[in-house]
Amino acid sequence: MWGREVHSHRVLITIRTKFMARDVHINSYLIVATCGGKAKREVSLEELRDHIHQYYIPLGRQFMVLFPEGGFLHKRREISQRFAEKNNLPKLEYVSLPRAGAMKVIMEEVGPHRDQAGTSKSDDRKDNNFNQNNVKILDTKSGDNIEWILDVTIAYPERVPLHLADVVCGFRPACTTHIHYRLYPSAEVPSDPEAMTTWLYDRFIEKDKMLEEFYRTGQFPPKGNTPLVTRPVRQDNVRYFILHLFFIASTFIQYKLWCAMWSCIW
Repeated sequence: MWGREVHSHRVLITIRTKFMARDVHINSYLIVATCGGKAKREVSLEELRDHIHQYYIPLGRQFMVLFPEGGFLHKRREISQRFAEKNNLPKLEYVSLPRAGAMKVIMEEVGPHRDQAGTSKSDDRKDNNFNQNNVKILDTKSGDNIEWILDVTIAYPERVPLHLADVVCGFRPACTTHIHYRLYPSAEVPSDPEAMTTWLYDRFIEKDKMLEEFYRTGQFPPKGNTPLVTRPVRQDNVRYFILHLFFIASTFIQYKLWCAMWSCIW
């Protein structure tokens, strides 16, 4: 890609938590969540498609983080259950049925079956804007497409998630958050849009059963005969103290600079 050999793997991370980011948020490795009305979702998906070709691929990003539920669980559960009843799907208690639009866009643009799918809505625009001078920005043979899907499920003590105030202000006592993950080859995901949606629904139905088992027994269930391996991860208080000190100092410096600029103007 862009004249250099890429050896690292690209990973799509799908996450289910009790509360989600909303709309489309972009950072160095791309966080995606789409929600809101249909028109807003369509605009968000087109922005995601453009972002993949303008930034994600050219900059050689390795991870794409996707929140396919796209909203707070307590707001989404009732809507999800009505949708499930209407479409003869299981009613989920611990998660909501995911929105598949963002995942479809990602798999169409950088998935393993992108050449066979041919369903991109912006092929002409990409040819004009992103593929100038005959530079091939995506080579599926060199590992530049999504190769793995990391499926992450998060469980909180007593089903109470960490809210923003808990994280920023430290009001809540220290607790253990359980993170369960599974790795799927991206080639397992069907290229057909309806089959892809079914595949994603199946993962969330599994998540709901896993969380039900966790909140009943305190442990995630093993899959098949594979034993469940647990590894505690402890936070480094010294590291967080240094990070907070850095942000406080940088904020103070920025405040002084703004004050100096303001005094020069006035």
